This record gives sequence, structure tokens and C-alpha cells, in this order.
Amino acid sequence: MSWSIDYYSERVRQDVEALPVGIRAGYARLANLLVEFGLSLRMPHSKSIGNGLFELRPRGPEGIARMMYCTKIGRRIVILHVFIKKTQKTPKRDLEIARRRHREVVRDE
Repeated sequence: MSWSIDYYSERVRQDVEALPVGIRAGYARLANLLVEFGLSLRMPHSKSIGNGLFELRPRGPEGIARMMYCTKIGRRIVILHVFIKKTQKTPKRDLEIARRRHREVVRDE
């Protein structure tokens, strides 16, 4: 049984669509793997951030992006936050946005 991907909000879905074409292609490839393998998808494609929060790690000729996501009951994956990665370390602001949204999604479950 496969997984499904939802977005935290319409804005998050639009942020994915606004990514540069090469990174968006990388995301599409990884999204297909995520639907097939769910939580079994690991490095270099996906990484656990801890406490049920994960990052999808697409890349393209234009650079690297991160999609922070979590799972919900019913084999649903929720993309919480999207950003272009410009430094080695994940910016604290982006991590806090993802963690706050994760708490909302878990609370509403």
C-alpha cells in the first residue's frame, strides 16, 4: 500500500511549484520514492530531524532545497515547509516554522 502526499497549506504547494525547474524535477523524483517507500526512505534522499519531523533533500543544477515533512495516520505525508538551502546548516528560522506546523498537524490528528 502506497503513501499519499498532502501540503500543509496552499502556500506550501505554491512554494514547491515556484522552485527552479531542476530542483522541482528532483523533488518530483523523490516524491515518487516517498509515496512508494514512506518512512523507509532514508539518506541521501530523506533524513530524520527528530520527534517525527523529516526532511526531503532534492537537488538540481540550481542548488539544493529542503522540504520538511511529517506523517499522519492513514499513510499520509504532509509537506510542512519548503526552502532553498544556502548554507551548510539548516537555518533556525526554517526549522522553527516546520516544528510549529508539525505541532499543529499532530494536534489536529
